[in-house]
Amino acid sequence: MYQMKRFSLALLIPVIALAIWVGCETSRSSVPDLPSLPPTSLKPGPNDARTAFIAARLLEEFHYLQRPLDTELSKRFFDGYIDSLDPRHENFLQSDLADFEVYRTNLDRLTLKQGKADLTPAFAVYDRYSARIQQHDAYVADLLAHEKFKFGADEKIMLDRRHEPFPKDLDEAKALWRQRLRYEYLQEKLSREIVTTNDEFAVKLPADAAKDIPATLARHYQWNLHMTTNWDSDGVLQAYLNGLAHAYDPHTDYFSAPHAQDFSIGMNLSLFGIGAQLNEDDGYCTIHSLVPGGPAAKSKQVFEKDRIIAVAQSNAPPVDVVDMDLEKVVQQIRGTKGTEVRLTISPAADRSARKIVKLIRDEIKLEDSEAKAKLVELPGGKRIGIIDLPSFYATVNLGDNGNTTPKSTSVDVAKLVKRLKQEKVSGIIIDLRTNPGGSLEEAIKFTGLFIKEGPVVQARDPDGHVQVDSDPDPTELYAGPLVVMVNRFSASASEIAAAALQDYGRALIVGDISTHGKGTVQSLNPLKPYMLPTENGNSNDPGNLKITIRKFYRISGASTQLKGVEPDIVLPDVLNYSTQVGEVSLDNPLPWDTIQPANYEKLNFVQPYLPALKAHSDDRIATNQDFLYVKQDIEQFQKMQADKTATINERDALKERERNFLLGKARDAERSARPADGVKVFEITVKNSDQPGLKEITANAETDADADAAMTGANLTHKAIADKKSPPPFDPMLDETEHILLDYISLLGKNSPLIVNQ
Repeated sequence: MYQMKRFSLALLIPVIALAIWVGCETSRSSVPDLPSLPPTSLKPGPNDARTAFIAARLLEEFHYLQRPLDTELSKRFFDGYIDSLDPRHENFLQSDLADFEVYRTNLDRLTLKQGKADLTPAFAVYDRYSARIQQHDAYVADLLAHEKFKFGADEKIMLDRRHEPFPKDLDEAKALWRQRLRYEYLQEKLSREIVTTNDEFAVKLPADAAKDIPATLARHYQWNLHMTTNWDSDGVLQAYLNGLAHAYDPHTDYFSAPHAQDFSIGMNLSLFGIGAQLNEDDGYCTIHSLVPGGPAAKSKQVFEKDRIIAVAQSNAPPVDVVDMDLEKVVQQIRGTKGTEVRLTISPAADRSARKIVKLIRDEIKLEDSEAKAKLVELPGGKRIGIIDLPSFYATVNLGDNGNTTPKSTSVDVAKLVKRLKQEKVSGIIIDLRTNPGGSLEEAIKFTGLFIKEGPVVQARDPDGHVQVDSDPDPTELYAGPLVVMVNRFSASASEIAAAALQDYGRALIVGDISTHGKGTVQSLNPLKPYMLPTENGNSNDPGNLKITIRKFYRISGASTQLKGVEPDIVLPDVLNYSTQVGEVSLDNPLPWDTIQPANYEKLNFVQPYLPALKAHSDDRIATNQDFLYVKQDIEQFQKMQADKTATINERDALKERERNFLLGKARDAERSARPADGVKVFEITVKNSDQPGLKEITANAETDADADAAMTGANLTHKAIADKKSPPPFDPMLDETEHILLDYISLLGKNSPLIVNQ
């Protein structure tokens, strides 16, 4: 959840004018003499020290904790920076950390030193990390050249080393590197040898199956080495200041100018560019997919898997982008609407060929990320609606690329609801699973679509002042039966909306054991206004600081922070058992607490029916085959989570893969044998919501999720945790929620105001 600053930045300057503009720090003790380290190969940019100082002062003044940057925060700052560079704790040695220990307790003084931070720790730590990565790569290269890889021993690797000690010396580090390489080699070997044609699991051992594995792995390591050791000063500053920001709480962030633009794109659901999704493939910027209707697709000269090897702006000479960081390539391709960009393309069909493609940048709408709906027609003619809301988006302009077309979650959802009402649905499900939040204003407006005027959320400032944000509109767009789905990835704005609808008793909440628990408000603070006039004249944009400035509270008085929202009906899900999901799994979260409730009128449309709804749901789940699969997946997941290791024994790894394959095959066969349920599903988008006719979604429609359908639930959930993607095509939680909604409609009866007034 974020808010743009509603008051002028000029009003903020007097609060900290002396500290920021003059650099006066009379209240702080002097920085002690620190031992010198070898000079680093990379130096800070001309204004990096000032940027770091300003970021630290803004955090002290405006963060919710109202806490000076002190020794304790210095330790968090240092540890967070180290972990961001080496999250698996396998490259830094304990001797490295000993060398840097003096910085660990002095980053506060160094960062707030006379108006400009001393960034020696940032670059010294990165330089050492870069050296360790080079040692890591050299050692792996030697192993790949000389090691005879055999996998018959009973050997395991610990996959999650985030909380494990760093290696005590280089020999212990090499043992970890060797083990990691052996695991990667085995996975690569199995992927080549396992064949699953004709629904059969087989292992084929062609003579040259493993021939080019060393070369493949070497390429991957060399690319990682290149990306890790090729940082510029902006990259180091980004990581370092995020270490500082996250010392205060996990949702306070530093955005360099490119990262700030990415944030704006995510909120606007649009950008200015060529309409291509790009990825990195062994050092080449590669076309992953084209956005329909975008300049690249319209040109009919750019295709998937083509490589971009140079980029030129209008009549400027081309810039070679081979081996360039993908983020920097993207920044060169994006630009102001109506301007020209020239791409030198290496076509997928002929890598030796070269062609230059001229494209005019345009606004690219990210329509796949906006709200969408389904009309579900059941046997007998009853209809229900499902609205999938991936985020609470709104128009945000942080860059100078032109004005985007205004986007509004509440406006889009209103269009979908109106169409569902036209289609005479008996009830609506709002799917907020995996919705990470977004605009507070849009969350309030969204909630207002389903209630009459009244408070939606409370927010407390650091000084204890409580602000109640309300929906002022007395009209109610939809007054019928309503169910809201959530999971442990539902965060921030989605938690605000779900909590308000639950507190009013307006909607039944269904899903995981709780939502994420992100109950804080952030403001976006451009740093450029705080730079000295001489610095602003010749410097790049120093970026933005997203600062936690308030905490959210439900209208009932309880915070959504840390504990999240507990559904009225909890359904079985692997995510309920994960220790790596939710606010409680993050470093430095703010605590849960309560305040006085707001004054609101409870509707009580849910509680009278809840016991019967739970009983009916429990009865269905007990015999539902998909939930029996979920139960099996939960048991497997709990074993994996407790073990934290993976085998490097080839025979055991083959058995595990075969078991997963056969399990997935059996489930697919059982599902395919089920009789047709007679349900018809129609797609409704914001674009077609006011057009006649509806498109039916067929069972064999191609989706990204279909490729994952054969995976077992436990493995699919691991993938979902990593990717945070939409639910798979077999979705027992949604199926059961539809049954719960139908029960709810039935229990309400024909004379219920929810049925009569919808």
